[in-house]
Amino acid sequence: MAKFVSFLSFFVLFVFSKWIVSGEWNTNDFLKREHTLVKPYQSGGSAMPLWDFVGSTMVTSKFIRLTSDHQSKQGGLWNSVQCWIHNWELHVHFKVHGGGTSLFGDGFAIWYTKERSQLGNVFGSKDNFMGLGILLDTYSNHNGPHNHGHPYISAMVGNGSMSYDHDADGTHTELAGCEAQFRNKPHETYVAIRYEDFTLTVSMDIDGKNAWKKCFEVKGVRLPTGYYFGASAATGQLADNHDIISMKLYQLQSDFDESKQGNDREDYTKIEPGAEYFAPPRDHVDDVKGGFMSGGGGLSGWKLLVIIIVSIIGLGICGMVGFMLYLKKQEDNRKRFY
Repeated sequence: MAKFVSFLSFFVLFVFSKWIVSGEWNTNDFLKREHTLVKPYQSGGSAMPLWDFVGSTMVTSKFIRLTSDHQSKQGGLWNSVQCWIHNWELHVHFKVHGGGTSLFGDGFAIWYTKERSQLGNVFGSKDNFMGLGILLDTYSNHNGPHNHGHPYISAMVGNGSMSYDHDADGTHTELAGCEAQFRNKPHETYVAIRYEDFTLTVSMDIDGKNAWKKCFEVKGVRLPTGYYFGASAATGQLADNHDIISMKLYQLQSDFDESKQGNDREDYTKIEPGAEYFAPPRDHVDDVKGGFMSGGGGLSGWKLLVIIIVSIIGLGICGMVGFMLYLKKQEDNRKRFY
C-alpha cells in the first residue's frame, strides 16, 4: 500500500511538472516581441526601439511614466509596428499612484487604434479614434448619477465619428465596464485584454493573488488587423502618476480560424471597427467641472456651498420675522390690560 501511495504521488508530481513546463513553453512560444515592451527599455533619450513616446512621457530604468502627479499633463507610449494578428491577448503591468487621498485623476487608457502618437482629450489621446480603447478612469468626483464607483474600467470601440463624452464618463459609447480599485496598491497590478473570435474579454490582477479576475466580456466586437497598440494618460485639475512597467502581446491559436480555408476566411484588414452591443446609457448630470456659473445641473462644489449659504440666510430671515411677530403679539397682549 505504501509503495502504491508513493508511486501515485510521483505520478501526480510528474504530470503536474509536465503541465507547468508545457504551459510555459506555449506562452513563451507565442509571445510577439515586436509588440512587447519590457525592462530594460534601452531608451536613447528621444526614442526606444519599436516604441515612441509623446507629451509628458518620461522613461526611467524601472517604469515609463506617462504623467507625473502634476496638473494638466498628457503623455503617450505607442508601438511603431502594425499588428497583423487577429486573435491576441495583451498583458499590461501598470501602476497608478499619487498623493491624493480623496481627490485624484484623471486616468489612463490602453489602445488598439488606427491612429498613433496623437495627443488629445481622451485620457491623453485623440478623440474620434478608430479602434479599441480600454479606459481606466480614476476621476474620483465622477460625473453624473452612476450606479458604480471609481476607479472604473470600460471599453469603447470607435469608428472615427464617435466622440467620447467626458461629461458623462463615456457612458453613451461604453460596451461594458466594472469597478476596479487598482490605485495606490502596495503590490503589482495588471490588466489583461483578450480579443479572440470577435469576443473582447478584460480581466484584472489587482489583489496581489497572482490570478486573473474577469472584469467583463463582450461578444460581437469587430476589430481589423493592421492597427497599433499604445497607452496614454492625462491629468487635469486633479493628478496622479500613471506608470507603464511592461506590455506583452501573445498570439492566440483559434479553432475558429483553422476551421475556415481559402476564400472562406474573412479579410480582417477590411473590417470596420464596431460592436453589436453597447451598455445602456445612464442619465447625465453636469459635474463640478461645468461650474455653477456655467449653468450645470450638478449639486456639487460651489453650487452646494451657495445653496447652504442661501439656506442659512433664509432660516435667519424666518427667525427674525418670527421673533418680531412674537414681540408684536406680546405688546398687543399688554395693551389689553390698560
